[in-house]
Amino acid sequence: MRILILCTGNSCRSQMAEGFLKSFDSRLEVFSAGTHPAPQANPNAIAVMKEVGIDISNNKPKNVDLFIADPFDYVITVCGGAREVCPNFTGNVQHQLHIGFDDPADAAGSNEEVMSVYRRVRDEIKVGFEGFYLEKIRPVMD
Repeated sequence: MRILILCTGNSCRSQMAEGFLKSFDSRLEVFSAGTHPAPQANPNAIAVMKEVGIDISNNKPKNVDLFIADPFDYVITVCGGAREVCPNFTGNVQHQLHIGFDDPADAAGSNEEVMSVYRRVRDEIKVGFEGFYLEKIRPVMD
């Protein structure tokens, strides 16, 4: 089962979703990419994922163009805000889904206030992708 998770920068939400899906089932081939990839994975996303035992520190943002020629069972967009435009994937894909989340990189305030937003979004991503995995993926993998 091949899954591609898309967003704009591929530095935060898509990286967290990739980490969660890989932690749910090691048989999955999970990738993430963005239309305008950031130079590196977001340090706050790395930190909050580490808190739940998932290491995404070696993940690098990638451009979606790298995957256009590859087949996928699912392509999932994770952009959430109304002002964001989710990327369109034009490659060989069986199912396209949208599971949207707020961008924690927009959080403002003290370090603790910002990190609480990252934790909230992380937890929402876990719930959203766990539901996707249990409903759509696990039944066909078992």
